[in-house]
Amino acid sequence: MTRRTAPRAVLLATGELLAWWAALALLWLVLISTVDALERIVGASCAALGAVLARAGRRAVTWR
Repeated sequence: MTRRTAPRAVLLATGELLAWWAALALLWLVLISTVDALERIVGASCAALGAVLARAGRRAVTWR
C-alpha cells in the first residue's frame, strides 16, 4: 500500500475536506438572510469547491 492510498491518509483527507466544507457552508448561511433550497445547493457546492481548493493550496505549500 502506498502512502497516498493508506486508510489513515484517506481518513485524514476526508476529515480535512469535511472541516473546510462545514466552515465554508456555515459562512455562506450566515451571510444570507433567507435560505431556500436552491441557495442551499449553491452554497453547499461552492463550499465543496472551496474545500477542495483549500486542501490543494495547503498541500502545495506543505509539499515542499
